[in-house]
Amino acid sequence: METFRVHILGCGSALPTMHHMSSMQVVECRGKLYMVDCGEGAQVQMRRSSLSFDKLGHIFISHLHGDHCFGVIGMISTMGLLGRTATLHIYAPGEYGSMLKAQLDMFFNYDIGYRVEFHPVDTTRQQVIFEDRSLTVESIPLEHRMPCSGYLFREKPLLPHIRRDMIEMYGIPVSQINNIKAGQGYTLEDGTVIPHERLVTPADTPRSYAYCSDTRYMPTLHERVKGVTTLYHESTYANDKVDGAEKYYHSTAQQAAMVARDAQVGKLLLGHYSARYNDERILLEEAKQIFENTYLTDENKYFDI
Repeated sequence: METFRVHILGCGSALPTMHHMSSMQVVECRGKLYMVDCGEGAQVQMRRSSLSFDKLGHIFISHLHGDHCFGVIGMISTMGLLGRTATLHIYAPGEYGSMLKAQLDMFFNYDIGYRVEFHPVDTTRQQVIFEDRSLTVESIPLEHRMPCSGYLFREKPLLPHIRRDMIEMYGIPVSQINNIKAGQGYTLEDGTVIPHERLVTPADTPRSYAYCSDTRYMPTLHERVKGVTTLYHESTYANDKVDGAEKYYHSTAQQAAMVARDAQVGKLLLGHYSARYNDERILLEEAKQIFENTYLTDENKYFDI
C-alpha cells in the first residue's frame, strides 16, 4: 500500500508551551506533501521531521489567527533561499489574499525565484478546492470566532494488484501488465482469454483524512466527515472547561470523540491543546470514554492514515 500519512509538526493552541509548537501538519500522499496550517517555525519543524521542501507544493490555512498562519512568510523565504523554482499554492479564507500580497511586497522587493499563487477558500461551503491524480481536497465549513475551514483529503482509487502467480503461470509480458490493471483480460497464443478478474486482486480501499481545526462542537459535523479513515479534531479543553469551549468557539476532547463516534471514523487524533494542561492524558482519557481508538498528537510524530 502506498504511503498516506500525516506528520505532526505542531499541536499547540494560541499560547504555545515549552513542549508544543503552534498548529501545523503535513499530509504525505504518494510522494507529495501538503501542509495544513503553518504556525511559526514551520520550516524548522520540516527539517526536524526530515521532510523535503521540494515535495511541498500546497499549503492550506484554516483561518487567520496567528498560530495557524504566522509561519507562511518564513516558509516562503526558506524555499526561496533553497533555490525553489516551482509554484507554491496557498489556500486560505479570502481575506488572507491582501495580507499575503502585502507581506510579499514588504519583505521581498526582489525576485524570490518562484511564483506564490493564492487561492481563496469559501468557508461557508464544502467543495473540492484541489485535485490531482492522487487525491482531492475538500473544504469543511467550521464554526470559530472568524471564518474557518477544515480540509478533507480523499485518496483516489488505486488500480487492482496483478497476481504474480498468474504472471508466471501464463507468461504474461511486462508490456501487458498496465493493460490488465486497467481492466483488460489476457489472450493466450491459442486464443484462450483469461478474464481480468482471475488475473488481479482487488485494489486497496481508498483512504481519507479530515482536518478539523479550531471550531466549537458542531452536532452535524459528523455528516461532513462520515466514514473517514482518520479524523483530526481540535480538543483544546477537558470536560471541566466545556463552558469556556463554547464561549471561545473551541471543543473539548469528549466533543471531538462524539464527532468521531457519530461519523464512524477509523481513528481520532487530538490536538490544539490549551497551555493549561501539562499532561494531555486527561484529554485522551476523556475522549476514550466515548471513542476508544483515539490518540494524542505530538511534535515530530506521524500517523499512517
